[in-house]
Amino acid sequence: QCILNIRIACTQATEIGPEEFEKRRKLIVNRNLISIFVRINQKKKQAMATNHKVTYWVEMSDYDLETASAMLTTGRYLYVGFMCHQAIEKILKARICSISEETPPYIHNLSRLAEKAFINEGLTDDQYEVIDLLDPLNIEARYPSYKEKLMKSLTQEKCITLIEKKKKLQQWIKTKL
Repeated sequence: QCILNIRIACTQATEIGPEEFEKRRKLIVNRNLISIFVRINQKKKQAMATNHKVTYWVEMSDYDLETASAMLTTGRYLYVGFMCHQAIEKILKARICSISEETPPYIHNLSRLAEKAFINEGLTDDQYEVIDLLDPLNIEARYPSYKEKLMKSLTQEKCITLIEKKKKLQQWIKTKL
């Protein structure tokens, strides 16, 4: 665009004097520089907005991990599972924000979120196992018909293992941000 504007100004140079030509050329260059700086500033703002979104999701994921640990201490095993699910869901949404300007999808299925985050190909069998273990805990912890069955299956030992595996998966996903 800048070169085109200068060429147009050059064709007009024969009609105007050299001083007027130089004045117009500088004006064109300045306008184009301002346009470039505006675009750079817009990109910086977009990057900052993306960084804020990523930071938000990471902080929420960390908070949910702390909550899962607190629930373990109080013996509320149903919510240990639920919060572990929430923590992985949120770190996956952080990953999605880090690779895209779009808002993460309003879904809770961890397998689908892993696909959207483009990390499903890199997951180990153990990591897939953690996702498969956590996925139903989101729904089952919310509905009374599932709560009783789930509460019987979640023991202290199982919850400790769940938190340890969740921490490892969360740390691995953080390396992908």
